[in-house]
Amino acid sequence: MNIVEVSVFIAYLAGLLGVGLWYFIKDKDGSEKDYFLGGRQMGPWVTALSAGASDMSAWVLMGLPTSVYALGLGQMWIAVGLALGYTISWIWQAPRLRTFSIVANDSITIPEYLTHRFLSKSRMLQVVCAIVFLVAYTIYSASSIKACGTLFNTVSGLDTDLAMYLAASIIIAITFLGGFSAVCFTDFLQALLIFGAMLIAPLFAYAFVDASKAATIPTEFWNPVSNWKDIASGLGWGLGYFGMPHIIVRFMSLNKQSNMKKSATIAVTWTTSVVVFAGVIGIVGRMFLGFDETINNNSLVFITMVRTIFPALLSGLLLSAVLAASLSTADSQLLAAASSFASDVYRPIIRKNKVSDNEMLWVGRAVVMVISVISVFIAASPNSGSIMSLVANAWGVFGAAFGPSIMLSLFWKRFNYTGALVGIIVGAVVDIYWFTNLAHLGIYEIIPGFFASLAAAVIATLCSPAPSKEVEELFDKAVNYKD
Repeated sequence: MNIVEVSVFIAYLAGLLGVGLWYFIKDKDGSEKDYFLGGRQMGPWVTALSAGASDMSAWVLMGLPTSVYALGLGQMWIAVGLALGYTISWIWQAPRLRTFSIVANDSITIPEYLTHRFLSKSRMLQVVCAIVFLVAYTIYSASSIKACGTLFNTVSGLDTDLAMYLAASIIIAITFLGGFSAVCFTDFLQALLIFGAMLIAPLFAYAFVDASKAATIPTEFWNPVSNWKDIASGLGWGLGYFGMPHIIVRFMSLNKQSNMKKSATIAVTWTTSVVVFAGVIGIVGRMFLGFDETINNNSLVFITMVRTIFPALLSGLLLSAVLAASLSTADSQLLAAASSFASDVYRPIIRKNKVSDNEMLWVGRAVVMVISVISVFIAASPNSGSIMSLVANAWGVFGAAFGPSIMLSLFWKRFNYTGALVGIIVGAVVDIYWFTNLAHLGIYEIIPGFFASLAAAVIATLCSPAPSKEVEELFDKAVNYKD
């Protein structure tokens, strides 16, 4: 155990809990909209960086660098796909999703938006969405909890399972206390820490590279186009952004439409830089550390690099970036799942809309606790897979299920409720089936899932009645909305 590193961790975590407590006191009489969407009062910097931090979980510091470290430049296509997808999402999706969600009865969750977008009285779509949310977010949160457990175990020698319980408790506390505002503010601070750590670590490590060790790297490591399946699958990661609820809900929270361009510039610059840095960490890590099976199996490239180079005080600060990445994503995911269940299932179906804001807040908090507990059990399972594989599974389900329907709802006036419902179900089913039965083909499941969802949504829409005049008027009003 390194006492200095552990002390830095404790101070860092105490600061995050302090932010959560402050927002809990500040917003104790707030509304459901305040807890789940920050009252739509987020500024451009907080919106942009919190979206980035909620996206880049520990996989960007542990999973992706280790994939590049072990398999070579071919894995950098993931970074290219993510950068392209994120850019397209901010330029075309973000402006419309914010205005459409406001016009669609001031919706605060993605399922609620899709239902109100079509002026539907049916709750089927909200229920289906909530089920997908709960399953996928439980898996996604498990990756963050597993990363925290690995970090605590490596640095302090603390039992990995016990470390996971500790991480889950901290994540619950931040989300439970402060809601969306606390999550966004802590994500903003953590985004700055992640950026700094990912820039500093590889620069210093490169200065200590042993040329003779670097020369032993196989030539195929440096080939970025050795396998077309790696290229296609890597680019396919970008499709996930169009349906990632905990990220795109940030678009809905922005305070003014006029701040969208500024926010998009900040967000795209940050995320593109971070995914490039992740690849650089993997490359420099291979040159600096050589190949080590323990590093590969436990996704320890960044952690080993930092602890090898820097003194304890600085390494503790830089390793806190792994905590930042894990916590910033997990709290956002838990809040998105909680808001979906509370707003889309509990209030309209279980309580028949006879529910106070205070009751909604506590239902959401209860869901946060339940998902966290299940996530810990998944993360602790020896068969749970790597951090990267857990993220890939959840990312694929979200992108395939929700991406096509959300984009069609924003840009196709003829699109209807039936098309959205069919598209979401088909996308989720195809993605899961491909992963469980056809993964050996080497194509990332989000690709067949996304395009099957898109085709099903279009066909179902054309085979069903056109939207009513009122729905078409809502579309026109959203397109021309100004605030």
